[in-house]
Amino acid sequence: MNNPLNQIPNKLVGYIGKRQSDFTRNDIIRAVQEHGIQMVNFMYPGGDGRLKTLNFIINDIEYLQTILTTGERVDGSSLFPFIDAQSSDLYVIPRYRTAFIDPFSEIPTITMLCSFFDKDGKPLESAPEYTLAKACDEFKKATGLDFYAMGELEYYVAMEEQTDFPAVDQHGYHESEPFAKTNTFRTECMSYIAQTGGRIKYGHSEVGNFTLDGLTYEQNEIEFLPVPAQEAADQLMLAKWVIRNLAYRKGYNVTFAPKITTGKAGSGLHIHMCLMNNGRNAMLGPDLKLSDEARKMIAGLLTLAPSITAFGNTVPTSYFRLVPHQEAPTSICWGDRNRSVLVRVPLGWTTDADMSAVANPTEKPAKRVVGEKQTVEIRSADGSANVYQLLAALAVACRYGFELDDALGITSRGYVSVNIHSAQYADKLASLESLPDSCAASARCLEAQRAIYEKHNIFSPSMLDAQIAMLRAYDDSDLRRRCAADRSLLHELVMRHIHCG
Repeated sequence: MNNPLNQIPNKLVGYIGKRQSDFTRNDIIRAVQEHGIQMVNFMYPGGDGRLKTLNFIINDIEYLQTILTTGERVDGSSLFPFIDAQSSDLYVIPRYRTAFIDPFSEIPTITMLCSFFDKDGKPLESAPEYTLAKACDEFKKATGLDFYAMGELEYYVAMEEQTDFPAVDQHGYHESEPFAKTNTFRTECMSYIAQTGGRIKYGHSEVGNFTLDGLTYEQNEIEFLPVPAQEAADQLMLAKWVIRNLAYRKGYNVTFAPKITTGKAGSGLHIHMCLMNNGRNAMLGPDLKLSDEARKMIAGLLTLAPSITAFGNTVPTSYFRLVPHQEAPTSICWGDRNRSVLVRVPLGWTTDADMSAVANPTEKPAKRVVGEKQTVEIRSADGSANVYQLLAALAVACRYGFELDDALGITSRGYVSVNIHSAQYADKLASLESLPDSCAASARCLEAQRAIYEKHNIFSPSMLDAQIAMLRAYDDSDLRRRCAADRSLLHELVMRHIHCG
């Protein structure tokens, strides 16, 4: 009988004979002994949202046992702006469930993500990864439900100008080769991401494509499957690391920047969320309409939307993406299948029709589980986000919706069923609150709503102080006016933040 674990792309799963979530220290040691592993890498996110790396040669099994058990010491003040130099030493401890065979290392290497601990051996309260863990725990305590998430990771690939089989400008959505030149690169990225443990839903060419300064830019998207929010953050971090590494090796440049040039599609980081009850999707009621619980989470997202941008849109060019008519939100509202709103309820599989039987007349009727794929999507964030902070903020917002006295009323009043940027709906648009238009405005919103994030000791005051200070330091309140007067300024900003996040 075939072992289903052998079908899982992470090679360590096959080596060890367990799913990643069940890996133990002894499993890692056994894999090293039996499969010629020579190195171990620890990786962990810094304050800039990027993964940092610490390399270990396996001197002997006793040394391996030591580093897997006690981790290593690092300089926290060089990683995070909210940690002082006089008390900066931190521990990084590997999480065995994140282990994978490094697909880029010529030397056989196991890589693991790590958590931060303070001098007393306690999880670092201000660490983004632990902030997300606390947010998910409090969500579960308050609602009895599990908070799942997944991301739509959009990025541009830049290469020498391509003239053969040109794609129609800004019409690259789901385009195939040869009109889309980087489809093969994307599928290779997907394969590598899967090897790290990423649970991918699909990948495709996205809308954006253009030529600028002798380079062709093509936009792509890789979308993931819903998993517990902490796993979702890990997967997004590793995916960005994989895409950048593979591009570097192939001579491409890739960017997750929110905006490259005006008039062309920007790149977002849409986050889908769902409520899970004992492993079952709880987004729909018996009538196959949104459950009250799902409506409450939407109310929380709408209420905290102004401050969520402080975590999801962290560079000045973020706000050049949040403009009308670019399928990016500007107003705080929600709707069904409506891409002009902030919070969208995507088309779900709620129909009784057996579409597969219609498409395949020779097939017998299939058993279908209706409503299990339903999610709610927030469309404001972009690749500048620290994904742990962003998902923690979303978990706080969704939990806050359950605490609001008028949650269902907020959801009802915030519903929009039309394209709010159409001229005939100008009155409706004027009645809606707008998202912040700059990092400075997002900082003000976070300051005003920070008590909600600090509740239950989820976000540490020092982290919030640092986030607000970083956003204010951009001094971008009138940036759009300055860029309109000096077009070279926008290009300078794009280049400065081209590798954000």
